[in-house]
Amino acid sequence: MTPSSTPESPRNTPLVPKAPPSPPLSPDAIRKLTEAVFLPPAAPAPADLLFVFGGTHPGHWETAIAAYRRELAPLVLVTGGVSPSGVKHPDWHDTEIPEAREMRRHLLDAGVPDAAIVVEDRSRNTLENVLFARERLDFDSVASLLFITKSHGAGRARATLLRHLPPVIALTPLGFDAAYDGVPLSRQDWSQSGSGRARVFGEYLRLRVYGVLGDIAPTPPIQELEPFAGAYVAAFLKLLSHSRQSRAEVLPSAQRHDGE
Repeated sequence: MTPSSTPESPRNTPLVPKAPPSPPLSPDAIRKLTEAVFLPPAAPAPADLLFVFGGTHPGHWETAIAAYRRELAPLVLVTGGVSPSGVKHPDWHDTEIPEAREMRRHLLDAGVPDAAIVVEDRSRNTLENVLFARERLDFDSVASLLFITKSHGAGRARATLLRHLPPVIALTPLGFDAAYDGVPLSRQDWSQSGSGRARVFGEYLRLRVYGVLGDIAPTPPIQELEPFAGAYVAAFLKLLSHSRQSRAEVLPSAQRHDGE
């Protein structure tokens, strides 16, 4: 396995493929992948903030609206600009509108007060969702947050928050399940389909590669999968070590991390 893009590749080519072929998975590997990618189940408790990661799936704003109505947090931070590599949800028709702006519209239509919404609308991927959110909100005043993303992106979202926000903030996932080509992808059934295995293995590759690159908090390797994931990690480290340019020049954020 090798990286799917290089510095000469188009900027909208994902660095790590979203759904690479999955190697054979033992029951132990399936269990460990589920914990790493989906995170262990957690009951949401009231927090200071709802952090909504960018995306075009209705689950982003629908989950935020439901959580706000349950009074799980008094403030909603929506993130996301226009992703150059994210695949739009079939119901998303305006390819030029920033994701956060569309989320805000749905929140307002549902009765969430404008004063309770903070908008970050420049980011193009999960990493930038967090980096640019720090410019819109003082996280030193946040003790706890619930983060909203697709359930199979929860591990990577948490690792990104851990790397770039104050370590004292309590982080709790509030995920929603997505479907691809009509096949649902959840922690209970992902391993039962080839597409589910490919998507979850792709997420594990992101956890490993982005962690080694230092963009997110590192994820301990699953030894059974290291012959496959390790090839990606080694390829990127070699690419960086042979270049005289900075990491940001070799692997720009918009290419290092692709959108949903």
